[in-house]
Amino acid sequence: MLFRRKPLWLLLGILAASPSLAQPIPVIPGPPKSLPGPPALEVRPDHVQRYNDCMRLARMEPLRALPAAEKWIAEGGGMGARHCVALAMFQSGKYAQSAAQFEAIARDMGQDRPGLRAELYVQAGQAWMEAGAADKAAAAQSRALELKTDDPDLWVDRGLSYAAMQSWPRAISDFDRAIRLRQDDVEVLVLRAAAWRNAGDPGRALVDLNRALSIAPDHSEALLERGFANLARGSRDAANADFNRVLQRAPAGSAAARRATAGLANAGASSPAAPTAPPAGGKR
Repeated sequence: MLFRRKPLWLLLGILAASPSLAQPIPVIPGPPKSLPGPPALEVRPDHVQRYNDCMRLARMEPLRALPAAEKWIAEGGGMGARHCVALAMFQSGKYAQSAAQFEAIARDMGQDRPGLRAELYVQAGQAWMEAGAADKAAAAQSRALELKTDDPDLWVDRGLSYAAMQSWPRAISDFDRAIRLRQDDVEVLVLRAAAWRNAGDPGRALVDLNRALSIAPDHSEALLERGFANLARGSRDAANADFNRVLQRAPAGSAAARRATAGLANAGASSPAAPTAPPAGGKR
């Protein structure tokens, strides 16, 4: 994919409950986007170097790349130049314009290279999500899935778009498809659990979380989500046990530690005090 998926704790922020549902998960601003590079569009042999240079500049200095790529379009740069424009727009924060560009390129390719067209629709979906348009993201991701139904990551992407719309049944259905394609994926189990919790069924959430923790017993996001699911069931002692397990393992000040502390506060418990260092030169 052009844009790597965000860390799981950020994705769970998309699944944060409304005030009328279970305890929300705090949303914490994410790190800068990491761009590993997409499958390249087929460009004329004499344009390959210019395409690679343009895409590299779009990742590093998008405000410089955008006018250069637009000039290249006017000079007949074709799909390669348009793709560079779309990436530069994304990197410069013009998410809606970027999404529209990715979609237009995919449409204009006709029936050629379905795998690449699916990737372009995925990129459009990610840009629409950054623009805050989850409905348009889901529409683009649906077009990607029409072309590539066996990719679990695409089902997760659309599930997250539905979650952002608080369309929990559709989100759960997409996470189901992802898990069928990639069984015992702990992160998707945690995402589905969060969707079950937000849908008002913390019992089903706990089934997924216990399965996830049987695979990865110290998985901090699974422990945190199980804490919130237990809170939704009114099981404060069980919730506090999970939050305290996270605090015992997570670095102080980390996202996991902050969320565990927030969970304890929601449960009406105080977080454990930090260990006191022994006096210098003596024993405690």
